[in-house]
Amino acid sequence: MTLLSRRHFLQSSAVLTGSLLAPLLPAFRTAPKPLRLGGPIFLKSDDPEELAREHRRLQYSAAYIPAVNLTDTAKIEAIRKAFAAQNVMIAEVGAWVNMLEQDAEKRNRNLTYVSERLALAEAVGALTCVNIGGSYNPKQWDGPDARNLSKEYFDATVENCRKVIDAVKPQRAKFALEMMGWSLPDGPDSYLKFIKAIDRPAFAAHIDIANIINTPGRYYQNTELINETFRKLGRWIVSVHAKDVHGKDVHFAETIPGRGALDYVTYIRNVAALPQETPFLLEHLRTPEEYDEARKFVISKAAEAGVSLA
Repeated sequence: MTLLSRRHFLQSSAVLTGSLLAPLLPAFRTAPKPLRLGGPIFLKSDDPEELAREHRRLQYSAAYIPAVNLTDTAKIEAIRKAFAAQNVMIAEVGAWVNMLEQDAEKRNRNLTYVSERLALAEAVGALTCVNIGGSYNPKQWDGPDARNLSKEYFDATVENCRKVIDAVKPQRAKFALEMMGWSLPDGPDSYLKFIKAIDRPAFAAHIDIANIINTPGRYYQNTELINETFRKLGRWIVSVHAKDVHGKDVHFAETIPGRGALDYVTYIRNVAALPQETPFLLEHLRTPEEYDEARKFVISKAAEAGVSLA
């Protein structure tokens, strides 16, 4: 083999190898960002400065929005300034209502509420307003229903998300859907379809790996699921929930981080590798003690992953 042909062969092999391995590599090759951990706090206070300091005491640098009305502009500004002074990112404004409510009047009220919550996120400087797509379940607003995986559900949710975003026209805050195991989006591929169909810069991705552990394959191969999700959705991700999941009888159940099977080192490394600062938020626990356990576990796993706290 001549020197020229040998060089061409090696270069071609390198390109081919790189292209084959590309889907298996992390989505981003940047130095890990400090982790912005957050969660609910139990301090009984309405003072924004006290609330912001309590987040810092708990080593939180991200937060759910404190209680405030959209019309209370003075308090919104006080929250924004107090949390910024403590370097605590206001991560999420929740809007937990059924956008697929079958009663037309109730559905319109719900969509108005979601729009108001997105407007609040914009006003306070939060990263995102998040809701689920909703449910066709007649008895439970977020319950399972066969139609929640249908084209009807997808099309209606696309329309609802567009309505909310177009009503507010946010310049900074994003609107995002919570991932769910029994309704769409139920994984990275269905989320990508929503992003393409909604076609709005203000629509983003919200990640909760525990919510989409809905098969034994995903449970036992959750490391691969985590990597795939962040690789496919990384550029759109604005917030991540930190829960855990364990197998129970014939279903899967939420549990405190560290008591389940999720690969938290991989989870944290993917969050820290995103190109944008992204909060990692504890949720759905009951007591300060449970949150302390979860917080300490995540901090230990961040250290194991080589990721500092913001």
